[in-house]
Amino acid sequence: MTSTSAQTAAAAPIQPRASDTFVAYVLSLCENKRVQSDLRTGLSLRVERCNYLHRYLVRRLADRLHADAKRAHYAVAALIAARPRSAREADAERAGQVEAVREWRARPNLGASVAAAVNAGVIKPDSAEGDLHLFSRQSSDALHVRLPALTRHLQSGGIALDWAVLLEDLTWWDRNRDRIATRWLESYFRTLNHADDGDGTDAASTATTDLHEENI
Repeated sequence: MTSTSAQTAAAAPIQPRASDTFVAYVLSLCENKRVQSDLRTGLSLRVERCNYLHRYLVRRLADRLHADAKRAHYAVAALIAARPRSAREADAERAGQVEAVREWRARPNLGASVAAAVNAGVIKPDSAEGDLHLFSRQSSDALHVRLPALTRHLQSGGIALDWAVLLEDLTWWDRNRDRIATRWLESYFRTLNHADDGDGTDAASTATTDLHEENI
């Protein structure tokens, strides 16, 4: 009986995180060029100024979301909509691989993605590390202003971003900035110049830890 129960539990499908579900929804919205254009107008803006995004996002977000969480959702929607063509094509190729994604703590955060960009010669090491240290001292407002340029640079260089991880990090940035910034820096140095850590595990697998106890 115990063995059967264990097998049943192992076979049970993993429930998607709310952040993954939201990202999948935005990606589907962006298949419509007009909607994509509307979402892109929210880049760097506060929710109160994202006039063209409300019609697409309001009904997808819970009323109980705190202000930082709402802004994070709007910001990530705009960032996804602003992807360069090459990134959109790459995302389309990966669309059927969602179920094969690694466990949450093994998924790359922004620090790991920046390190991947350094390894690929997309960003210079001094510039990358400087940006991460700068981010670690900034408020959510300043971070939202800087993210569009950085994410576009990464994607233009062929570096993928895990939007769901970024969404959750932005959600809790002002409340847990030091811890999140530390994870970004740790992930950066673990991933830097190491495609593999020697035991078959991608170095980016240490990229993030599930520190979010609330649903977003």
